[in-house]
Amino acid sequence: MKKLLIAAPKSGSGKTILTCGLLELLKRKEIPTASFKCGPDYIDPLFHKRIIGVESRNLDSFFETQEGLKKVFSKSCQGKEEGLALVEGVMGYFDGLAGILPDASTYEIAGILNIPVILVVDARGASLSLAALIKGFLEYFPSGGRYGCREKKSRIKGVILNRVSPGIYPELKKKLEEELGILVAGYIPNLDFLHIESRHLGLVLPHEIADLQEQMGKLSDALEKSLDLEMIFKIAEEGEKEGEPESFRKPGQNSGKKQAPFRLGVARDEAFCFYYHENLKAMEEAGAQLTEFSPLHHKELPKDLDGLLIGGGYPELYAGELAENESMKVSIYEAAQKGMPIHGECGGYLYLLEYLESPEGISYPMAGIFKGIGKKGRSLGNFGYITLTAKEDMAFFSKGTKIRGHEFHYWQAIAMEKGQERDRNSLFPARMQAEKPAGKRSWQAMEQKGNTLAGFPHFYYPSCPEFTENFAAACLKFQVFRQSGR
Repeated sequence: MKKLLIAAPKSGSGKTILTCGLLELLKRKEIPTASFKCGPDYIDPLFHKRIIGVESRNLDSFFETQEGLKKVFSKSCQGKEEGLALVEGVMGYFDGLAGILPDASTYEIAGILNIPVILVVDARGASLSLAALIKGFLEYFPSGGRYGCREKKSRIKGVILNRVSPGIYPELKKKLEEELGILVAGYIPNLDFLHIESRHLGLVLPHEIADLQEQMGKLSDALEKSLDLEMIFKIAEEGEKEGEPESFRKPGQNSGKKQAPFRLGVARDEAFCFYYHENLKAMEEAGAQLTEFSPLHHKELPKDLDGLLIGGGYPELYAGELAENESMKVSIYEAAQKGMPIHGECGGYLYLLEYLESPEGISYPMAGIFKGIGKKGRSLGNFGYITLTAKEDMAFFSKGTKIRGHEFHYWQAIAMEKGQERDRNSLFPARMQAEKPAGKRSWQAMEQKGNTLAGFPHFYYPSCPEFTENFAAACLKFQVFRQSGR
């Protein structure tokens, strides 16, 4: 299968625009496509999925072992051998853990999977100076790092220039190719019709853009004229010649042990839509029959559920509507009181608090499983990768068990006592310790009440098979309780 990774010197260079445009072109040409996003981002894969109509997968070398990453990639490419695997990078090409290591960077993932890279460079306000920038990326090799970082290969096989004048492009292309020996595979012109805005967690969600498909159509029209598709496909063929990565089974995962089936509710609507495909797959492999529902639009939980996942998203934008759906809040509260296993992540955690403030500062009542109020903080809270360790035996974890994840949120959970804001851990002791993978920073995370576990961290389930197994076992235990009619 042909393979290609779209990288950039920094965020905002045009990776997402180029990736989405290429996906639309591949769809038009009926070329089988597998799409991926490097790193933990949820939103870009939603755009990929909206464009090509199939699941886009995260490739994350902090969450996964080298072997696990190859397995995720290989499984997604199965049945599409005559097509193209298109990967969108994250941040700048070398940017990894703590901002100073190449670990978990786009560069590392390209190395692990042997994928040729096209560097998209923002050319606005520059011309020949771009040669120095591109040369630096071709010749720089970061020290330290793991896996693919040990090889002194940039894997950058081509360049695409973003926001460059069509008039200067031919001469600039000639100069760059002559002086650097790098292929210049086209350019992205200024696109006045694109109106994809951002908010505090990144891009707005694709379902919020009414004319998204129309914009993508215009984008692909423009790129078909300005890109050298033959050159791009030729670069992608270099990855095919190096061979597909082997498919490895991650130690301790997918051992073939599958428990009895249980029904697992998954909250999915405009307010809750952040889920890792691998997490849901892990639950299915443990016996879960996934049943989607909407806390916004449905009046109560689906019948005969044995467990519940409430993922992240933007509940603060829909706080009023969530508050008005009283019967759903009651349904979830009562399920928690009966002992149904529930995992709430970030936005899901905010929904499980007593109150949630909207961006306008209006406080709305939520499900009320945990005390406190979700309020907008002054800055991004606890951003980045973390490893969480259970401080004691708890729901779904034994003491000392570790799971990997990340945090990315502006809203904070505030404890209230007699109308005064208090330190949350002094009132509701956290059950896990979150630590940054590089550096010494750590903090308390995760609250538990009965079989409800929630907090701001987003877990990556395959990094801790014990969590999936214990959650599934708790669901089966609740199933027996439910079927007994008690």
